[in-house]
Amino acid sequence: MSNEERILIQLNDIYKQVSPKFERCTGISQSRLDLLHKLIEVDEISQSALQREVNIDSAAVTRHLKQLEAGGMVSRRKNPVDNRITFVRLTGEGRERIDALCREKKQFIAEVLKDFSTEDQALLSDLLMRIQNNVNSIKY
Repeated sequence: MSNEERILIQLNDIYKQVSPKFERCTGISQSRLDLLHKLIEVDEISQSALQREVNIDSAAVTRHLKQLEAGGMVSRRKNPVDNRITFVRLTGEGRERIDALCREKKQFIAEVLKDFSTEDQALLSDLLMRIQNNVNSIKY
């Protein structure tokens, strides 16, 4: 196996391992946390604008928001002028719980990068950004 193939396999394996471990650590998926982070920045936002901001497909955003709403973290309401538009906002409970989620996320990241110096982290970030840019430029 070439180094190039090994790198791609390693990146894929890391992705498959990080997501479930992150969710077990924090009790929430990264996608839902991304939604909550965006919601903390605004008082209220349309669901379609939120979907564009976090770059998650609309069906997944709807599913995540329904579960967050059932958990008391967000509230949704229809626009009284245009029933096709749904507005989303954090609840008071949602705002309180985000702080705890952010602490858990920070702890998880610290564990993932525990043996990496600041310089190692900067180099890794640069290398991963280059890979990300290369992947983004592929025209498939």
